[in-house]
Amino acid sequence: MSWRSASVSEGVGRPTGWLVREGDVLASVELPAGRRARAKGLLGRPNLEGAMVLEGVSSVHTFGMHFDLDVAFVDADCIVIRTLFLPRNRVTLPVWRSKMIIEAQAGSFGQWDLKIGDKVEVRR
Repeated sequence: MSWRSASVSEGVGRPTGWLVREGDVLASVELPAGRRARAKGLLGRPNLEGAMVLEGVSSVHTFGMHFDLDVAFVDADCIVIRTLFLPRNRVTLPVWRSKMIIEAQAGSFGQWDLKIGDKVEVRR
């Protein structure tokens, strides 16, 4: 199942799927539905259990957030093409080939051993 098939109509705040690499579950994921939920994202939250997946975006920010992020940019083939640590109150440059962004609390990618070249998917 590709990440495109994991779109949901639920709001933010509840796990709506699983982030999977080679059959192994890395984390629960939230998929914000709608423009308002995507715009709010992680703002005002004290932490994040698991990850948040944003579809159709090429850049993110951490203005107004209470914690630093690990960010992964994923292309149309579900391959991680870039990862970075994003401190609070920063913005990423766009990664034009990105079709999905995975956000997690800083340190999560190290725990999951998520890296460039990994093929990931979101399962419901």
